[in-house]
Amino acid sequence: MKQSIAAKLAQLSRRLEELNQLLSSETATADLDNYRKLTREHAEIAPVVELYQAYRSGEDDVRTAQEMAGDPAMRDFAESEILETRERLGKIEAELQTRLLPRDPNDERNIFVEVRAGTGGDESALFAGELFRMYARFAERNGWQVELISQSPAEIGGYKEIIVKIVGRGAYSRLKFESGGHRVQRVPVTETQGRIHTSACTVAVMPEADEIADVVLNPSELRIDTFRASGAGGQHVNKTDSAIRVTHLPTGIVVECQDDRSQHKNKARALSVLAARIKDKQIREQQAKTAATRKSLVGSGDRSERIRTYNFPQGRVTDHRINLTLYKIAQIMDGDLDDLTGALAAEHQAEQLAQLGEEVAA
Repeated sequence: MKQSIAAKLAQLSRRLEELNQLLSSETATADLDNYRKLTREHAEIAPVVELYQAYRSGEDDVRTAQEMAGDPAMRDFAESEILETRERLGKIEAELQTRLLPRDPNDERNIFVEVRAGTGGDESALFAGELFRMYARFAERNGWQVELISQSPAEIGGYKEIIVKIVGRGAYSRLKFESGGHRVQRVPVTETQGRIHTSACTVAVMPEADEIADVVLNPSELRIDTFRASGAGGQHVNKTDSAIRVTHLPTGIVVECQDDRSQHKNKARALSVLAARIKDKQIREQQAKTAATRKSLVGSGDRSERIRTYNFPQGRVTDHRINLTLYKIAQIMDGDLDDLTGALAAEHQAEQLAQLGEEVAA
C-alpha cells in the first residue's frame, strides 16, 4: 500500500477513536445538531477503518506465513496461504482507494429535473414527454417520490418544458450525469412518408439547495411578477393572478411556476427552483475550472453537449461520453437506467482513481 494512503487511513483510525470517545461521553446528546453531525461522520469513517484493520491483519498473516515457509514441512501450505492472502489484500486495497475518493457533497440530495424540448418542433415536445416518463419510472423503481413543479404542455402532446422534483436518498448521485443534450432518431407520428427525423431535448439535473447554507436569495436582487395562469392552447386555468415569475437580477435566471392555484405555493416552488439553478450554476462553473486542467468524460455539466442518442429504428441507445451502446431502448424508456447510470458512475470513479494515482506519484 502506498505510504500516503496508509498515512491517511491511520489518520482516519485516530479520528474514529476520538468519535467513539465523544459519542460515549455523558454530554454527547446535549447538542443534538452536533450529535447528529458526529454520528454521520462516524457512519462514514467506521467501514473504512474496518477495512483498513482487515488489511493490516492480512499483512500480519503474510508475515506469519513467510516465517512458516522456512520449515520444509510447512512450505507448501505457507506459500499457498501467502498467495491467497495477497490476493485478498489486493481486493481490500482497491476498495480502500475507492472509499478514499473525494465524495460529492450533493450526492444524497433531492433533485430538480428539467426537460426542455429543443430542435424538432412537435416531435421534440413528444420526446420531452417520454424522457420525463423515463425519469419518473426510474424514480418509481427506486422508491422515490416525484413532485410536479411546473409544466408547459405542447398542443400535440408532450411538453415544451417540464420541471419536477425527485425526492429520494441518493437521487443526485444516480442521475447527475443526465444533464445535457438528448437526441432522438425515429419516424415521427406526423411523418407521412416514413422518413427518419432527428430531434433533440435538453435535460438539467440540479441538486436541491439547502435553504440556509447553500444559496442566499437577497430580496433586493429578485423581481417577482404575478400573472394569470393558462394551460395548453391558452385556456385559463383559473381567474386569479396566482402564477409567479421570479427573476434573479444578478444572473438573469428566470423561473415561472403556475401549476398550483395558490400564489403562495407557486412562489415557494419558484424560489426553490431558483436556488437550485443558482447552485447548479456554481457547480458548473467549478466543473469548468476543473475541466480546464483535466478533461472529464462525465459530469462536465455542459447543457449544449450532446450526451446521448436514442435510435428507435435500430432499438439502440448510445451514450457518446463513454462510447456505450445498449440495444434495449424499450426497457430504457421504461425507466431501466441502471446499466447507463452504473457505467457512467464507474467511468467517473475510474477517472478519479487515475487522478489520485497521479497525485500520489507526484
